Amino acid sequence: MSVHSLSLSSLLPLFLVTISTLTRPSTSAIDSFVYGGCTQPKYSPGTPYESNVNSILTSLVNSASFANFNNFKISVPGSTASDIVYGLFQCRGDVSSSDCRDCVSHAVSQLGVLCVNSAGGALQLDGCFVKYENTSFLGVEDKTVVMKKCGPSIGFDSDALTRRDAVMGYLAAGGQYFRVGSSGNVQGVAQCVQDLSLSECQDCVNEAIGRLKSDCGSAAWGDMFLGKCYARYSERGSHSQSGSNSNNNNDDEIEKTLAIFIGLIAGVAVLIVFLSLISKALEKKGGK
Repeated sequence: MSVHSLSLSSLLPLFLVTISTLTRPSTSAIDSFVYGGCTQPKYSPGTPYESNVNSILTSLVNSASFANFNNFKISVPGSTASDIVYGLFQCRGDVSSSDCRDCVSHAVSQLGVLCVNSAGGALQLDGCFVKYENTSFLGVEDKTVVMKKCGPSIGFDSDALTRRDAVMGYLAAGGQYFRVGSSGNVQGVAQCVQDLSLSECQDCVNEAIGRLKSDCGSAAWGDMFLGKCYARYSERGSHSQSGSNSNNNNDDEIEKTLAIFIGLIAGVAVLIVFLSLISKALEKKGGK
């Protein structure tokens, strides 16, 4: 019986490739899922309605290359009034054109899986929002709560609550579709879908902020998404998984993964030394 000695250097490339593969973030913060939903009615494959859905989703992706918002009403030749599809996309106000297109493309792909043959669907990612439906919702104000999340309570930290209220007040006073603000270590953002008028946007944001303060109370962070707008706030280093702290979460996972694999490499090194000693011992014994 012979035991062949192994070289540690021959194993390192394998472990380094494994580490680089496992620690590479699979999605960016922009593509982080926030919520999604589909209408109950279905359409039949091969119908004019399916052609209209495919056409409008393609138009949304193409339009996102040069704009951060657009809406469409599509009816291909041969369609009836019931086949018309309405759709829009809205990218976050600080997202670049290339990232906007990537985000909308990613959202459309997810909708294709989430809402197979559905007459309508909506998907909110961290960096963009996409929606299509067979009834017109364009220009219609919608303050229905579609998703809310609140972080852990920070107790009666008056300074933190004062900073949060200052940020909320700044966002409520803004007159733009996209608004960001900060006070100390508290950050906030609010945005409306641009098919609303600015006055409707203001009304929607005020509703979101009011619900955020009442529902999340003294939470360290909060997300309030209504049908046509949202408001969010967080303390630095504390946010929901879909929020701005996702990069920090990725960093934590990377550190954990590296620690595990460094431990494995060290274990393999010890095993190699042990096998090498056994091999030399057997060789000496065989030579006698």
